[in-house]
Amino acid sequence: MARRKKGNPVHGWLILDKPLEMTSTTAVAVIKRLLDAQKAGHAGTLDPLATGILPIALGEATKTVSYAVDGEKAYRFTVRWGAQTTTDDTEGPVTASSDKRPTLADIEARLPGFTGEIMQTPPQFSAIKVDGNRAYDLAREGETVPLEPRAVVIDRLAIVAMPDDDTTVFEAECGKGTYVRAIARDLGIALGCYGHVIALRRTRVGPFTEEDAVTLEEIQAIMNPKVAEGEPIQPIPEPHASGLMLPVEAALTEITEVSVSPSDAATLGRGQPVLIRGRDAPIHTGAAYAICKGQIVAIGEIEKGALQPTRVFNLGTGPR
Repeated sequence: MARRKKGNPVHGWLILDKPLEMTSTTAVAVIKRLLDAQKAGHAGTLDPLATGILPIALGEATKTVSYAVDGEKAYRFTVRWGAQTTTDDTEGPVTASSDKRPTLADIEARLPGFTGEIMQTPPQFSAIKVDGNRAYDLAREGETVPLEPRAVVIDRLAIVAMPDDDTTVFEAECGKGTYVRAIARDLGIALGCYGHVIALRRTRVGPFTEEDAVTLEEIQAIMNPKVAEGEPIQPIPEPHASGLMLPVEAALTEITEVSVSPSDAATLGRGQPVLIRGRDAPIHTGAAYAICKGQIVAIGEIEKGALQPTRVFNLGTGPR
């Protein structure tokens, strides 16, 4: 007899507004515990010294994580000029300094060189794997890690404010694999004054924005409400009914949705293709997901009028 999994079969996305100094791994563990969920993962690591959008996939939503990770991300960050650090943020010691400070015009003149497809070397303290080890683990042991430049896409990089001569606030919209700390480092070098990030907030991951986000305090208040003396204990609310969560398919806004019948849903569930019928059938090839009676059934590829499933979902009777 198979062992029963611990926790509840909770399926969907919870968009956490991650607090400062918490790791992404810890955040996932906290949410998993608060919701008593069987399975959880996140869509894109957020540094401990960063705040903001950390999409957490629960249950069957973990099968859609790659779609969120591959989506465009947006950040608001503050750079302090005059110093470069080992970590390219405030965590590491200063390795180089300068008395020079850039003007607004100086910075604006450099921004075109940091937009579009550019080559970027990841920070030494990053999650990049080198011979099976995380770069940040090797860097903490004092090793200089040879990281190769990689092509990344920065769609937008703009100045938001210059509170004083030492600091500048930016907004960036960029693709997968871009490091904001590396933007600050390389921009500081290009300006001849050095620079590092002193504040970083992620404001969007794929389709998920700050409007979708909830804080740990809000989650705790809903899932573990304080009961006044003499009042009856209230049942813990179902996560979706509480407004905390988004459905499994919330990460799939960039691919086609098709509706299927219960019989076709059963066929897809067995890993077999189905023809997309009806006048509303999409004239489409490529990625798509199937919905039956408001519930996601499968993700797959449409080719020659048929949907071939690549991932199937088993939402069962648990909350979603």
